[in-house]
Amino acid sequence: MTGMDIKPDAQGKVRDLYDLGDKLLLVATDRISAFDYVLEDEIPHKGAVLTQLSCFWFELLDGVVENHLISADVADLPERFKPYADYLRGRFMLVKKADMFPAECIVRGYLAGTGLKEYQKQGTVCGIQLPAGLVNSSKLPEPIFTPSTKAEVGGHDENISFERLCEVVGADEAAQLRDLALAVYTKARDHAADRGVIIADTKFEFGSLGGKIILADEVLTPDSSRFWPGDEYEAGKDQPSFDKQFVRDWLSANWDKQGTPPRLPQDIIERTSQKYIQAYELITGREFVPFA
Repeated sequence: MTGMDIKPDAQGKVRDLYDLGDKLLLVATDRISAFDYVLEDEIPHKGAVLTQLSCFWFELLDGVVENHLISADVADLPERFKPYADYLRGRFMLVKKADMFPAECIVRGYLAGTGLKEYQKQGTVCGIQLPAGLVNSSKLPEPIFTPSTKAEVGGHDENISFERLCEVVGADEAAQLRDLALAVYTKARDHAADRGVIIADTKFEFGSLGGKIILADEVLTPDSSRFWPGDEYEAGKDQPSFDKQFVRDWLSANWDKQGTPPRLPQDIIERTSQKYIQAYELITGREFVPFA
């Protein structure tokens, strides 16, 4: 369900993109993806959480890096979108159009997911040597930058080395992306920690505009990050989370990864929605309003 009769110019797994010439209208739907599939079931309020949390972070991080946000106010919607203001309110961003870098800029502060699996086999994460003796969910000595390719919908992102990133985007740009990603993560990590949330890892997207690198797309949401409750953290085991890992875990327990993913039970849909809202409220200190 798009909520609008206007066909998007492009679609991601979650977002619909409308090309406005020198600007873009990004609309976050309630779609959810896992294991490179867009699931049939939607998660209520998910798009609004992603948008409003991204807007919060863009404001907080403004002194660290410029971003692409112009407005999330329905008063600034172009005329042809104003009839859909009720649908768009709280879930859209009007943004600057940047030349996007063809890479996901991933920062890991803790050992989890594919990084944990690689470490258990080789003692490395994305080829980066780590100290011996780390366990599931260990905090890393310092955050590490582990870029990946950016796949099309239905494709699979693949981890690449920093050296390969230099080949893809240029050495100077790669160094800037690394340094900005680590600086953004550090600022966000410290804020979230004060709010009782651990940001275990996250991925950023950057673009170039007017000779500057800017932060774009979504940022530090439950779709793009692992959020763990700080008061329940204990290294050596999987952590409870405020992100879509909850859906991944259910799918892993109920699907052999062959064929089409199963429909999500209603209680999983509702609990996922609650987790997304909880992440927003903990991190921002604000009550979530779907149509802010």
